[in-house]
Amino acid sequence: MTDARADLAAAVAAIRSGPQGPEVAAVFDFGGTVVDGPGPRRLSRRRKPADVLLGGIRNGMTDSRYDQFLQQLPEALAGRREQELDELGRKLFRRTVYGYLYPEAWQLIHTHRAAGHTVLLVTSLTRFQVLPAATQLGITHVRYTPMATSDGALTGYPDARTLWRDGKAAAVSEFAAAHRVDLGRSYAYADTIADLRLLSLVGHAVAVNPDDALAEIADRRRWRKLAFRPRRPPRVSDYARTAAGFAGLLGGALGGVASKASTGDRRQMADALMAHAARNTLRIAGVHVRVTGAEYAESPRPAVFLFNHQSQFDVIIVPHVLGGGVTGVGKKELTKNPVFGPLMRFVGVTFIDRANTAQAKAALRPVVETLRGGLSIAMAPEGTRSYTPEVGPFKKGAFHIAIQAGVPVIPVVIRNAGEICWRNAMVARPGTVDVAILEPIDVSGWNPDDMDDDVARVRQLFVDTLLNWP
Repeated sequence: MTDARADLAAAVAAIRSGPQGPEVAAVFDFGGTVVDGPGPRRLSRRRKPADVLLGGIRNGMTDSRYDQFLQQLPEALAGRREQELDELGRKLFRRTVYGYLYPEAWQLIHTHRAAGHTVLLVTSLTRFQVLPAATQLGITHVRYTPMATSDGALTGYPDARTLWRDGKAAAVSEFAAAHRVDLGRSYAYADTIADLRLLSLVGHAVAVNPDDALAEIADRRRWRKLAFRPRRPPRVSDYARTAAGFAGLLGGALGGVASKASTGDRRQMADALMAHAARNTLRIAGVHVRVTGAEYAESPRPAVFLFNHQSQFDVIIVPHVLGGGVTGVGKKELTKNPVFGPLMRFVGVTFIDRANTAQAKAALRPVVETLRGGLSIAMAPEGTRSYTPEVGPFKKGAFHIAIQAGVPVIPVVIRNAGEICWRNAMVARPGTVDVAILEPIDVSGWNPDDMDDDVARVRQLFVDTLLNWP
């Protein structure tokens, strides 16, 4: 375990063994602490709203940079409606910002939540920059610099004080008083000397990727320091490696089919296709898969394997860890993918139109027959890829299928796939993906008309496994 991982593990252990309950707060700064800014290191001179909003989210914001950010806001935002900027903020998050969220911050946030703590996200930025991330992270308490309006339109100037330096600390103090939070037993996480006053408010101050000035004070005051791994966009080498990996996928697929063509058995050819294609792609892309609970991939069969879904690379990882005798269910849009579409059709994937609930349910009926015929199914119960390690709500279709087919469900928990390949990208970075296959779950006694609590318990297994990796 590296020093950074060991430090994070120690911080998590301290939270779990420390005071519990809502009177303890966990206060997180945003830029540089929860997210590693995707904007350029110098604020753009352009005044387009997207450029200014992205440019303000950064690691190591200073007094001069924050002043420059405030000076750009009037030209970028004046005259625009708040609803327009809210939507722009959501688009920027989905296109860019999500990839820079620190998984380490997610782990801390959820550890605090499991301890019953009151989680607060606080920033000197605007709501347009922070609220989309807070929503995806499940954080309901957020404090940000409010922006003034006139006749329903933004002026581009802050409304009252900014939440910079003392303003941020004052906002946290006011929040604590309103929510009966004991700051002396609470935690705060920040990355720059500008947040010294904030960190000094709490009993457990943590410097995250601290600048030199904050690091010196943290050492002197014996505050905990954590190093989160910097996020980075794909490099030229990543594009080249990924292109080679997908060439290897096609070559492996063809080689796998050819290796079993003499049998005339489509299933054997499909299994060989998936095995050769996945192995080639992972090896060339530099992705290592580490599996625990591999015995549950082999027995019992058939089964419905459920996996959490954060990356397009999951369609490579899941067949690799489950081996042969498995097919899947995919969204109809994948049929248009020039690489995965034909391959998925060959291995017997059932495609559904998620926009049409009635047709989707009808399309799933043959899946029950597939299971009864002895072939397992792999499904993502969230229904779509998530933007963070957060496990989304589970749909019930996979569970209905398992009940009707009389087979168990087996959770397949994937960690770090979103780091290898971001949600909306096809470019893979080298690294390690962890997969934990959990014990089979017997659903034969479930009531199909009343399974909300049962499904919630299965989802919680994913959340707990991600927080407490086996």
